[in-house]
Amino acid sequence: IELAAMSTLRLQKRLASAVMKCGKNKVWLDPNETNEIANANSRQNIRKLIKDGLIIRKPVVIHSRWRVRRNALARRKGRHTGPGKRKGTANARMPTKVLWMRRQRVLRRLLKKYRESKKIDKHLYHALYLKCKGNVFKNKRTLMEHIHKKKADQARTKQLSDQADARRHKVREAKRRREERLQQKREELIQTYAKEEEATKK
Repeated sequence: IELAAMSTLRLQKRLASAVMKCGKNKVWLDPNETNEIANANSRQNIRKLIKDGLIIRKPVVIHSRWRVRRNALARRKGRHTGPGKRKGTANARMPTKVLWMRRQRVLRRLLKKYRESKKIDKHLYHALYLKCKGNVFKNKRTLMEHIHKKKADQARTKQLSDQADARRHKVREAKRRREERLQQKREELIQTYAKEEEATKK
């Protein structure tokens, strides 16, 4: 009799799973109220039984992630990553192309930022862009050091050229003044000779 009663609850279990939107295994039917549940042959009746608590949706079985978190924490420290744990090649695990792309993006982002903030001009930007593409800089630090060095060199050459210009200008001015003085002396001499000649004629 019990078996027959249980077998008749297949319909109720199916309807309950459809109403509660879950699988049949998640449906709990009260074993003490099998007769009342067996009488329910429509979704409306099933809803009433769910409301009364004779049919319940079982809670989700917890799948703990504690061990996963513990292992992840250990791997961050470098555990469980020796040669025996590795399946793919070094390039399959961390492709060199991905590393290259990351490095290029970091360097190009830095160059763009420096150009926008007027730290480097467009000519230096282009030269450094091509150097980055040519694998000259292995990381951001070396690129920054190169930029600072280049800027210092540019500043020094500019200073030296300015000093040379100033020196040339000074020499030119001195030469011009000397020529003016000589010209003035010549004119004065000519005037004195002219005066002496006039005096002798008289």
